[in-house]
Amino acid sequence: MTRPPWTDGLRLALTTFTVAPVAGPQRLDRPVAGWSMRLAPAVGALLGLLLGGVLTLLAAGLPALVAAALTVGLAALLSRGLHLDGLADTVDALGSYRSRERALEIMKSPEVGPFGVVALVLVLLLQTATLAQLSTRPPLALLACLAAAVAGGRLAITAACRRGIPAARPGGMGALVAGTVGPAAVVLGAVLVAALALPAVPHRPWQGPLTILIALSAVAALRTHLVRRLGGVTGDVLGFLSEISTTLITVGLVLF
Repeated sequence: MTRPPWTDGLRLALTTFTVAPVAGPQRLDRPVAGWSMRLAPAVGALLGLLLGGVLTLLAAGLPALVAAALTVGLAALLSRGLHLDGLADTVDALGSYRSRERALEIMKSPEVGPFGVVALVLVLLLQTATLAQLSTRPPLALLACLAAAVAGGRLAITAACRRGIPAARPGGMGALVAGTVGPAAVVLGAVLVAALALPAVPHRPWQGPLTILIALSAVAALRTHLVRRLGGVTGDVLGFLSEISTTLITVGLVLF
């Protein structure tokens, strides 16, 4: 009997966004890809809870900065570094100031240029520094911070795959998932992430959802620019938006 598309979508989401030892989907088409993108924030929330638990344990016996650095490294490992790769490739393409076609070629190149290196260093430093600050919070608040940040990063991908946003090129991951998500899924994902963020700042419960709103608004502006610049989204663009969203959320939870 053929499985419903959401089950294969869940498998695709797990194998795309994590290193979970799960068998891949039996079918791979746009309906399955759409379910994968809808479920991305939920998978991100589970990954964030795992990372929050690890950070809590590490911070109990190690200096905060060391615990944070190890957690950031684990996050990259558990996601195969795909989003970091997309971050570097997208920044290299934007920094080239070349034509749309040449920018897309740069994104496909396996090499990382100076713009990409600087972006990677800056994002990883920001994530490490903010996690070091967040590691001093009570366990429940820390879990909420990590769950909301990682889920928010995946929600940026969901939102970039909504209907009306085209793929930048005919092939690749971007073409498979672009335009597969309806607006209701984006709204439900935002509600989920905002709810996760409520316990992040115990004495100011409104701060977590407000941080999510600000971060996602900034990422939406970046997405609009990228779609205008490149003609649509690619797999690298989705990774870039995810890393930027996660970073902005962790920074916001520290600053505001």
